Amino acid sequence: MLTFPDDFVWGAATSAYQIEGAWNEDGKGESIWDRFCHTPGRAAGGATGDIACDHYHRYTADVDMLAALGVKAYRFSLAWTRLFPDGGSQPNPAGFDFYRRLIAALRERGIMPMVTLYHWDLPQALQDKGGWTNRDTAYRFADYAARAFEQFGANVPLWATLNEPTLIAFAGHALGIKAPGTRRFWTVLTVVHHLLLAHGLAVEAFREVAPATAADLPDPGIGIVLSVRPTHPASDRPADIRAAQLMNHLTQDLYFEPLFRGRYPTDALAFFRRRLVRPKIQPGDLDHISRPIDFLGINVYTRGLVAANRFNPAFGVRQVAPSGPTTAMGWEIYPPCLFEVLQLAQTYTDLPLYITENGAAFADKTQTGGTIADQDRIDFLRSYLAEAHRAIAAGAKLKGYFVWSLLDNFEWDEGYEPRFGLIHVDFETLERTWKQSAHWYREVIARNGISETLLG
Repeated sequence: MLTFPDDFVWGAATSAYQIEGAWNEDGKGESIWDRFCHTPGRAAGGATGDIACDHYHRYTADVDMLAALGVKAYRFSLAWTRLFPDGGSQPNPAGFDFYRRLIAALRERGIMPMVTLYHWDLPQALQDKGGWTNRDTAYRFADYAARAFEQFGANVPLWATLNEPTLIAFAGHALGIKAPGTRRFWTVLTVVHHLLLAHGLAVEAFREVAPATAADLPDPGIGIVLSVRPTHPASDRPADIRAAQLMNHLTQDLYFEPLFRGRYPTDALAFFRRRLVRPKIQPGDLDHISRPIDFLGINVYTRGLVAANRFNPAFGVRQVAPSGPTTAMGWEIYPPCLFEVLQLAQTYTDLPLYITENGAAFADKTQTGGTIADQDRIDFLRSYLAEAHRAIAAGAKLKGYFVWSLLDNFEWDEGYEPRFGLIHVDFETLERTWKQSAHWYREVIARNGISETLLG
């Protein structure tokens, strides 16, 4: 039996656009993901988040499922456009009422809310003004964050400013495969800088508002969620080693360095400078960005394997297909990456750490009687949790784990085919059904650990 610390926080995670639906109801404004998905050819199968899991109307039942799982915490995001439809200062009362009801439902069931302020769904009205290439967006974000702290802070002890800025910057603005869908490599560094500036300004707003949580909740804290996919060289050739180092500079150091050391990494800046891309840094920006935070959230799923490729004009690398088992997303199942990213985080900070996303998509099988068998997911989660336990034993200040995801949901540009949920969702009827992994995770939480008897 691998037992976790008594105060370890077991949770589940979702995001607003992926589950809420009600994309234009009750005063909600248009987000960049609404615009992206309503543009033909953007998302697989023409899928949109218009309905998704209809969590907006079914949140009470979904919270009941969280309670039945026994989770101690639930990580979810606020839809900026549900609160401020055009990203400005005019609030939408119906949006605030929805999140008050959701938070109250969680609190009534003894579940701690962990709120992410930005999980990719920028107001389209701000995108029309340049989005994250426009410095003003960082200030609009800070204003929105301050209002959220004021309205919900008494019942929300943990706040995350941004989710996965590296994917926002590269997948959304260089590769164009996620919203806003632009392919303008020269904007990436500006986007990164404005995202981190927004984070820093929101942290300062949090300190100014100084929300005091209810007596039965932990002291309030704020952090950020980084996606970390450690990149390994496909061979021991020096060129491949350099290619892996470059990708780690661009996907890890580019965020850890300014957040925790108040500077951008020299190697990453040199990479952009060779391509005539320079950051638009104003005096004092890095002071804002490096304001002390209270915890670090890490999303981890897999590792990357790369080799040098001089024919790739952007990065000079190519992705190498893994030789071992993969998930339905084609991601290598590589549990040691979780231990590796926790070790990496400790080289930058001694803050409390949370695994804010970890999970896998598989082709789940419905058996006779309606049982949904997903032993692959159980095996995946157990192997990664074993690495979490190993990291704690090695000294990592890992305080909690949030499985991705509670529900099968809208998987961004991949549409509805990939299923990450512990709970199966029939996207025709929206009926929820527990998978075997949900029952397994409930037992893990109840026992506060994993053992051989929980493998199936």
